[in-house]
Amino acid sequence: MKINLIEKYQETNNTVVIAQNDPASWGALPLSESEKQYLATKTDGDAAMVDISALGNRKYVVWNKNQHPHKLMDAAKEICEKLDAAKADSMTVASADKPSAMAFLEGVLMSNYRFDKYKTEKSHPLAEVAIACPDLTAADTQPLQNLIQCVDDARNWVNEPIAELNAPRFAELLRQQAAELGVEATVLEQRQIESLKMGGLLGVNRGSIDEARFVVLEWKPKNAVNAQPIALVGKGIMYDTGGLNIKTGTYMYDMKSDMAGAATMAATLFAVAKNQLPVHVVALIPATDNRPGGNAYANGDILRMYDGTMVEVVNTDAEGRLVLADAIAYANRFNPSVIIDAATLTGAAERAIGKYGIVAMHQEADQTMQQLKAAGEEVYERIAEFPFWDEYGDLIKSDIADIKNSGAGANAGMITAGKFLAHFAKAPFVHLDIAGVAFADKEYGIYGKGATGFGIRLLYRFIELRVKN
Repeated sequence: MKINLIEKYQETNNTVVIAQNDPASWGALPLSESEKQYLATKTDGDAAMVDISALGNRKYVVWNKNQHPHKLMDAAKEICEKLDAAKADSMTVASADKPSAMAFLEGVLMSNYRFDKYKTEKSHPLAEVAIACPDLTAADTQPLQNLIQCVDDARNWVNEPIAELNAPRFAELLRQQAAELGVEATVLEQRQIESLKMGGLLGVNRGSIDEARFVVLEWKPKNAVNAQPIALVGKGIMYDTGGLNIKTGTYMYDMKSDMAGAATMAATLFAVAKNQLPVHVVALIPATDNRPGGNAYANGDILRMYDGTMVEVVNTDAEGRLVLADAIAYANRFNPSVIIDAATLTGAAERAIGKYGIVAMHQEADQTMQQLKAAGEEVYERIAEFPFWDEYGDLIKSDIADIKNSGAGANAGMITAGKFLAHFAKAPFVHLDIAGVAFADKEYGIYGKGATGFGIRLLYRFIELRVKN
């Protein structure tokens, strides 16, 4: 989408005016007297947007009631849907307030995403937005465009079927994009993974005909403000059948989305690089699919992990934590200030808080957790922190190995999964379970249907605040 900054509002067939719900403040806004009279009757309503198209051209007023910016973003989504239905190519926006204009624009950019690569009849997203707003410059809008482009890239990766995007292809795609952005990329292939003895990644990969990959992305600018990097680890299960504990019914339908954690972390690092943030960040992506074929790993197997930990497999559908464990242990090599993982890890997380936020827990990383929560409130990708008491670690003790890969059934499943991962972290550690938010089975706000990119804006804002503070 092209964004044009204009000095003076120009009346077009598709216009949006962002206004306070106080008629006394409307003097500088491009509203006719009849429009103002009509709007004065609507200021007390709950609606975030008023359609005044009947009074002339297609025109909408979005109320800025000093509420959270996500309300403006939701209004942007509603307007984009109307313009899509009308097959409009562009819109013009007028706002006297820069933060409101930026929030609305973010909503437009997020709502404008489409994944219709495999459709004969394509959708009709906006091609251009013109904005008239005092003090708004390209220095404000370009970083936002770069960020949302990376969110859209992640959505594309997650929406692609496994037949088009397996682990080797995904690794090559990340290598190519890293080269374009000046990011150092190391792609470890099967033999290299074997030489490192990454038993978790190799174990899960045994049932697949496709080789595994382990990708390390590093953004290390010369002016980095941090002496120790932030390590981002993303679960890259390209497709999850459950392995020999095969998923039943419709539980396999959206399992192409089981690599959303990997997409989240790669896209976050690419957004940091694209906007040249002076922060040293490393992203580690273990990638494979989980299938029941060939010499697939089985319940009762003992896997020797990268760090030497012996793990008893009690459920082959608890595979994500196995590949993440090797990547987290590898992340220790960078001496990071914190390790943060993102993963579509447990149904327990989704059952706990639904589609409204991320389940999280931490080990010796209280300050980071508080910063992540604050960033999440800002971008409205909220975090619900769960307890991480020592007793939960007892639930993953094994009778025949060091630990086992699943706890006591469904009880506190998201927490015991986090405890398993924390075992491998030698630095402060935060676990983000994005199972409930990474993929939507129906339209949901600015995220739409399918891959959402939920968590990228949150992590980017967290890193951005590290620069400012």
